[in-house]
Amino acid sequence: MQSVMAIGTSDTTRMKLVTTITGDIAPKSVRASGTGFVSAHNMMYRHSVTIYDAADLKLITTIPDLVDLKALGFSKYQGTHRGAPVEGAFSSDGKALYVTNYAMYGRGFNREGTDICGPSDNYDRSFLYRIDTASWKIDAAYRVGVVPKVVAVTPDNSYVLVSNWCSYDLSVISTAEQRVVRTIKIGRYPRGITISSDSKTAYVAEMGGSNIHQFTLGTWEKKLLKIGSNPRALVLSSDNKFLYATLNRSGEVVEFDLTTDRVTKRAKTGSAARSLDIASDGTALFVVNYGSGTVAKLRTSDFKILQRIKVCPEPIGITYEPVNKQTWVACYGGSIKVFSDLP
Repeated sequence: MQSVMAIGTSDTTRMKLVTTITGDIAPKSVRASGTGFVSAHNMMYRHSVTIYDAADLKLITTIPDLVDLKALGFSKYQGTHRGAPVEGAFSSDGKALYVTNYAMYGRGFNREGTDICGPSDNYDRSFLYRIDTASWKIDAAYRVGVVPKVVAVTPDNSYVLVSNWCSYDLSVISTAEQRVVRTIKIGRYPRGITISSDSKTAYVAEMGGSNIHQFTLGTWEKKLLKIGSNPRALVLSSDNKFLYATLNRSGEVVEFDLTTDRVTKRAKTGSAARSLDIASDGTALFVVNYGSGTVAKLRTSDFKILQRIKVCPEPIGITYEPVNKQTWVACYGGSIKVFSDLP
């Protein structure tokens, strides 16, 4: 049974705007660490990752995406290179932040990928960075696929998964071996990733189709889940029984019952439903709607829309920050909106 409404849970509180963060940013996404930090990933428009303290809402540091790939173990590359940070994911112990780069720039890179693409285009493969959160420095890199988008770390920190938009595949990095150990074909435009709390099962959205690819981690057995056209972002319920997904084209969020393998709830949240996250108590979902410029909050128990707030033009990323009970929204135009989610 899913959670029921209770005093003080996220489905009984209301989002209230706390502050708007600006500066030298163009955030494509934001991600909470679970330990009081939030990262923003500023693409090729700013060539940076910015790190914030969620308690005082202040900028801690700006991390340039400039790297020496040869010094990081890739001897074929000479000189320095720049990336384009698009998405991020923290390890469960909070010691590392992994960041995908839409493209790389510098010697050896001359075919930058695009949003409309396929494997036959032969665009450049890109890199995932690892950032040490003690120093906020890039300390490792991994060569992945073409236009990597979403990155997710297994709760046991054994694997890092990266969906590659243009090569239509998934890169699997072993943290023990510190390398890509498997590349799995997905289909047109892989994007959202979520992983079960026991680190046994991963789910990958095929945004160019109607499927979620379910993998058993380790054996890599696959099962296809028919969820609806254009799935983009994914999260799991705390009990791992329900998969929540945004359907970008229809502007909906759906609940998929993993026991019966069918969609059991759906709600229209706005135009072009993009990123979503779930409250730490599992009672509410938060969704940004790119086309309508809104953020929507809905209750997981019955999919009732609790709030719909006009937030900014083109909201693109969202994350729930559990330490301070906040929702952070990335606005592509150059700002971050922070909402409290307290009684």
